[in-house]
Amino acid sequence: MVFFMNREAEKVKEITENAPDPGHSENENQTPPPESAKPKEKRKRRFGDRKDGYRLRTINVMNKFMPYVMPMRCDACNTFADELDVTNADRFVKSQIREGKKNFSILHVILAAYVRSVAKYPGINRFVSGQKIYARNDIQVVMVVKKKMSVSSPDTCIKVWFEPDDTIDDIYEKFNRAVESNKGDESSENSFDKLNKILCYIPGLLLRWTVKLLSAMDYWGLLPKKLTDLSPFHGSMIITSMGSLGIKPIYHHIYNFGNLPIFFSYGIKRHVHIKDRDGNFISKKYVDLKVVTDERICDGYYYASAFKYLKKHIENPVLLTTPPDEVVRDID
Repeated sequence: MVFFMNREAEKVKEITENAPDPGHSENENQTPPPESAKPKEKRKRRFGDRKDGYRLRTINVMNKFMPYVMPMRCDACNTFADELDVTNADRFVKSQIREGKKNFSILHVILAAYVRSVAKYPGINRFVSGQKIYARNDIQVVMVVKKKMSVSSPDTCIKVWFEPDDTIDDIYEKFNRAVESNKGDESSENSFDKLNKILCYIPGLLLRWTVKLLSAMDYWGLLPKKLTDLSPFHGSMIITSMGSLGIKPIYHHIYNFGNLPIFFSYGIKRHVHIKDRDGNFISKKYVDLKVVTDERICDGYYYASAFKYLKKHIENPVLLTTPPDEVVRDID
């Protein structure tokens, strides 16, 4: 056992040293980390805080207790489904495309609405690690993308950093920059692909122990920041577009490894004919949304308030063209 653990520690050290720097990769899979983003007030780190978040010490006792009753993220999964009226959003998307924003889509509207919701309700950007609840230091959105839209094309992950006061124009620029850098030759590799290749060089049995060791290090907040920056399992939210595949959304599980608390999935646009107040039929466009959440980070009332706020901004995307009036900080 000691032999295996020593070997695994050496492997993790080698992976950390050889892992591509997320801020200096030739083929970026993410926007620059928050250090290179807008200057903001730094919060003094205290004992018990992590590199990616600070521990919530004033959270109510019920929330403190829940991670011990539900120690794994799969224990705490809640599923939520809604339909979004995207009639106005669709018009807004078309107007942005006419203005020259290539590939502007509903995805950018959903991402901007999510970021705006975090600015108002920062509790949805918390995470659980080591049976403790933390407020994340930044907003990190993860998405799995194909290098080309074909069955045989490989998947890769991108992670994009956002700020709470970002407008939809900021969201578009940051997200598209990350996506465009991952298109092209299927043989090209980004930082995430290179890290995966390094890990897969490890023999199967040792790889199992490596993952266990990484999980233990993550539990205690000891994973190097370079690895958590690259990891698709660490972030604020992960989103998938089933609409781009031409199907309805799915309930996608969230992972026990890492600390992602929310998974968004949305589907194809559909047309619905409804009656207005005068009895006339009008055409509306809807997108179905399905969300899987970690219920331990905040209560149902808080989640409901945040989702209603998100829905309001998706259905009225013009609200996202200006910065928020106020950015709310999470509790201490």
